[in-house]
Amino acid sequence: MQKNNFDQVTQEIVAKDNRYGLNAYHFVRDALDFTIKAQKKSNSANRHVTGPELLEGIRQFTLREFGPMSKFVLNEWGIATCHDFGQIVFNLVTHGVLGKSDNDRVEDFSETYTFDEAFIKPFLPAPLLTPVRARKKKSPAASRVKTKKGNSLPSQSSSAE
Repeated sequence: MQKNNFDQVTQEIVAKDNRYGLNAYHFVRDALDFTIKAQKKSNSANRHVTGPELLEGIRQFTLREFGPMSKFVLNEWGIATCHDFGQIVFNLVTHGVLGKSDNDRVEDFSETYTFDEAFIKPFLPAPLLTPVRARKKKSPAASRVKTKKGNSLPSQSSSAE
C-alpha cells in the first residue's frame, strides 16, 4: 500500500476509534517491516508473520528505537498491553491495509509479555549476587597476640598509643 493511502486509512481509523494515535499505527507498520526483514535473514522462506512472532518483533524494534523510554512512548500512544497491538493490527486488517490468514485471531496477541518485563526490566541494574556487609572494626583486645603461656601482648600491627 502506498504511503498516502496508508495515511488516509489510518486517519479514518483514528477518526472512528481514537484509542490509539496515528503514530501507533505507523509504528506497528514499521515494526512489521522490521519483523519481516528479520525473518528473511534467519530463513529464506517468505511466509506469513503470526501474532506471537509480530509481538516479539515489536518488542525488539521498540527497544531498538526507544531504549529506556519504550514503555513511556507506547503508553503516550495509548498502547499499554500486547492486546493493544492486536487491536491496532486488526483495525488495519479490517480496513484492508494488512492481510490475515484464516487462522489469525485478535486473541493471538494475548499477553505474551508484560510491558514492565519487556521494556523496563532490560534497563534495570543486575541484582547483586551476594549482599555487601559492612566490615567490623577490630577491638583493641582483638589486636593482641596470645603467647604460649596465655599472656597477651599487643600485636606488631597495632599503633603505639
